[in-house]
Amino acid sequence: MSERARAVAKLLVLAAGLVVAGLLLRWLGAMLGTEWVDRRIRGQGLWGEGVFLLVGMMATAVGIPRQGVAFLGGYAFGAVVGTGLSLLAQLLGCALSFGWARLVGRGWAERRLAGRFGRRLRPLRDALAASPFGATLALRLLPLGNNLALNLLAGMAGIAILPFVAASAIGYLPQTVVFALLGKGIRVDGAWQLGLSALLLLGSIAIGFALLRRHRAGRALEE
Repeated sequence: MSERARAVAKLLVLAAGLVVAGLLLRWLGAMLGTEWVDRRIRGQGLWGEGVFLLVGMMATAVGIPRQGVAFLGGYAFGAVVGTGLSLLAQLLGCALSFGWARLVGRGWAERRLAGRFGRRLRPLRDALAASPFGATLALRLLPLGNNLALNLLAGMAGIAILPFVAASAIGYLPQTVVFALLGKGIRVDGAWQLGLSALLLLGSIAIGFALLRRHRAGRALEE
């Protein structure tokens, strides 16, 4: 296959992936909720856990907020099991969108970085490339930002997947615990779970901002 044919094939895969992601985002966004959990997940044993894991992975991969996945995990399975399953689903979704961007999106990204959008994206891309673990951890600990956008940017930057996923796991954990506790607290009307989740969220935000002030990724975001 010629170089031009490979470029066209990658462009077609990129376009198809965007269309599929958009359709999945619309479908999953309409489907997910506590009613779906009550009907399809809770009380279904391993089958329910497997369905939740698969749907949570797809939801995270196409851009549904990972905090929503954690909330439903806590609602369905309780704080401990819900945190574990939600975290695994988030990491699988993270790796899926990262891998897709790395396989088909790097050439497209380089052209965008060389154009008028590069001035904004290049500093953050360079921060990720220089320190994949540290920059990813600092960015994951913040409640602001876009999880999918960071997955795609990291994949397009060509950084190693292991430090990226490892830092994502650590950075995801505080908010995953927070929202799993919220889901559990809503289901059982548990005031202490709701209070603890609020304190943990404030703590994770403070740590994230402290890391960003010290890290190159923070300066890139400010720019």
